[in-house]
Amino acid sequence: MHLSEILVHLGEDREAYFNAVSPPVIQSSNFAFPDLHAFREAFTDELANHVYTRGNNPTVAILRQKLAALEGTGDCLVFSSGSGAVAAAVISQVNSGDHIVCVQSPYSWTKALLTQFLPRFGVTHTFVDGRKIENIEAALRPETKVLYLESPNSLTFDIQDLEACGRLARSRGITTIIDNSYASPLFQQPASFGIDLIVHSGTKYLNGHSDVVVGVLCGSKEKIRQIFESEYMTLGGILGPHDAALVIRGLRTLELRMNRSFQSAMKIAGWLEAHPKVERVLHPFLPSFPQHDLARKQMKGAGGLFSVYFKAGSREQMEDFIHRLRGFLIAVSWGGHESLALPTIGFYDIPGRADSPLPWNLVRFYIGLEDPDWLMADLDQAMAALVS
Repeated sequence: MHLSEILVHLGEDREAYFNAVSPPVIQSSNFAFPDLHAFREAFTDELANHVYTRGNNPTVAILRQKLAALEGTGDCLVFSSGSGAVAAAVISQVNSGDHIVCVQSPYSWTKALLTQFLPRFGVTHTFVDGRKIENIEAALRPETKVLYLESPNSLTFDIQDLEACGRLARSRGITTIIDNSYASPLFQQPASFGIDLIVHSGTKYLNGHSDVVVGVLCGSKEKIRQIFESEYMTLGGILGPHDAALVIRGLRTLELRMNRSFQSAMKIAGWLEAHPKVERVLHPFLPSFPQHDLARKQMKGAGGLFSVYFKAGSREQMEDFIHRLRGFLIAVSWGGHESLALPTIGFYDIPGRADSPLPWNLVRFYIGLEDPDWLMADLDQAMAALVS
């Protein structure tokens, strides 16, 4: 199916709602039936029928269909947050006594799930440097049930060989889960490499307007049904129809936004790499990136996120640099229209994070939809604060 058909037309039965170009927001929490036969029939399959919006809502169903098609999977569920999608995916695959292998430095709330929540129920974990498949294989145990990947991650952009990971996991009967938020389904489709479950913080590129928090979980029809009938319906972390409609709106421009952000980020990252006040730039599509070849093999693009190590004489200079920026907002998320700066120096001022392994001269940038030349001029004037 052509990308344009997915983003603009798939799932939109316009004749059913007055030929409106945009699908309606079906706000109803409840759905009625003409007779008892229809009532009984609907309850035999709540995933396919509209009974109660906690399970299946018409507006949300349109979004699910589009997202599954983008990832090339059989079905999809959407949640009220990316953390909700991650939790449902992981919890659905483990029982007490099971073990999870996870790449090092995952998203903070994924780490909290593995280190704080699941141990209460007898589920153990091991963090590994996933850049080498040998490290992953060495960490597997007979009781390992999940291999959790994040490729690339969203700070240092470590990449795993997805094909090798999928092959290894299948040979051991292990379920693979990947956070694909960084690349989006436009630039990477993990299912094509044999990965079982794909999660996203759809708050980011998929919505793209910084006004919805949403989680996405894609997989085979069988696995999605299993999760729907257990974790999804029981825990109830659903996405409402209004938010689903906003994400559908965001998908209309996904291709345009992703390409613009990617092209601008490449231009700015390349310029920064050559700047005398920059020590190093981490961007998977720069030839200097250690896993550049693997990134090119698995991904069609790299979005707008990259990290920079600056040459700064002191922490005070780094703070001055950040405060001089005018085109970049200081914020934690990314994937919207606005450019962002996330300085790791801020982490050291938070109680409990003084032992952070992140150096204070590292800044993660997200490049949005602004003019890249304007953003480079802003970075240039701010770097006047940096004196080696």
